[in-house]
Amino acid sequence: MHETRKDLQPKIGLTILATSLGFVLVQLDVSIVNIALAKIGADLGTPVAGLQWVVDSYALAFAALLLSAGAFGDQIGARKGFTIGFATFVAASLGCGLAAGPIALIVARTIQGLGAALLVPCSLALLNQAAAGDVRLRTRAISLWTAAGSVAMAVGPVLGGLLVDTLGWRSIFLINIPIGFFGIFLTQSFVQESATRHHTFDPAGQLLAILALLGLVGAVITSEGVGFSPTVWFALIIAAVSGAAFVFVESRVSTPMLPLDFFRQPTFTAATLIGLAVNFTLYGVIFVLGLYLQRIRGYSPLISGLVFLPFPIILLFSNLIAGWIARAANLRFLMVIGLLIGAAGYWLLHSIDSQTPYLQILPGFVVIPLGVGLAVPCMTASLLTTVPASRSGVAAGVLNSVRQAGGALGVAIYGAFLNERAVSGVQLALWISAALLVLAAVIAVAGHTPGSAGRKPPRAERVAQPLVRAP
Repeated sequence: MHETRKDLQPKIGLTILATSLGFVLVQLDVSIVNIALAKIGADLGTPVAGLQWVVDSYALAFAALLLSAGAFGDQIGARKGFTIGFATFVAASLGCGLAAGPIALIVARTIQGLGAALLVPCSLALLNQAAAGDVRLRTRAISLWTAAGSVAMAVGPVLGGLLVDTLGWRSIFLINIPIGFFGIFLTQSFVQESATRHHTFDPAGQLLAILALLGLVGAVITSEGVGFSPTVWFALIIAAVSGAAFVFVESRVSTPMLPLDFFRQPTFTAATLIGLAVNFTLYGVIFVLGLYLQRIRGYSPLISGLVFLPFPIILLFSNLIAGWIARAANLRFLMVIGLLIGAAGYWLLHSIDSQTPYLQILPGFVVIPLGVGLAVPCMTASLLTTVPASRSGVAAGVLNSVRQAGGALGVAIYGAFLNERAVSGVQLALWISAALLVLAAVIAVAGHTPGSAGRKPPRAERVAQPLVRAP
């Protein structure tokens, strides 16, 4: 006998709370760390290259392991996978908080990324399980899960600034521990295990993906100050060979980590490239602006967090209105408008210097997230129209992985600009970001097949939009 919605609500309420805490940790560590970078660098004697690894080690592990982590969770059960993800994240956060040097911190951040890669897909599987086929209940659950992550991103800069100013930078990692333990308690006490499903893993593809990403990002970061040294050339060769081998392996195995047949659809390819460009510019610019505010302008972590506060708030607002507007508007048109607005926001900031007043910075901090927030849900919806509903989770995972990898590359490349040219490096990063979003708008126009540009996805696919909405 099926449970009624009334019977399900108490159970799904606790499941939403537990899974939302997992997503809060993942999103909080995206936004809170940037505010602490200047203090970390000063305390540990870490140059910009080391700070890039502090950010990128998390993003790379998250991006490279996300697809395999979802399959692993299906294999052992989503609740068990989610608990392992929580425990991994908590242990790594303790390692970050106790790190005696930059190497230890970077290793712990990498392990945090592994925990995050388990938390996200397993949390969604648990929400789907708790809804028991009730589409409206599942939609509400996912919306609340997404909102929790958005709130965490919004609170992150201010909370991080307050913690760094009062308790030191280590506290931004140690705060994850009580949240994680509470999440583990809720999961083990109240969350029902999902059915397990057999998966054939793709270990060769996974290893090659890690080597390709690590080689490329490592080459960019290592090249700062030394140019194209033998070490940099070696890393580039590793990246190129691993990338080519990855494509070859994925085209041959029966159950690839990255289904290459998705990219036969021009719309899927276009949406993925746009996602890459959006995160490349967004993560890279946030990284350099965080250092600009503290190292060049001399703002405290708390003031820097308050300066950033409009960014996530406008992003959340823009996400919400995009979903409403998209019901009546052409998805491609709205995506193009959003990308061009985002490009205009980067252009508004392109001339900042060491004396620019805050009121001249503020318009850019409003316009950039306004545009990105409009573009990303439409980009996701367009991508999901190209795959069957049964493969929408895999497609969303591919998009998330590509976007995280793009963010890591943005931090690596823009950090190199900042390291060499200070304020002029920030200006160059903003110019490039504006140009890349204009290029992304061109791709949005040219890369859509005629039948998909204005077609809205079925309701079951539209509810998946929040899963990949956060930057």
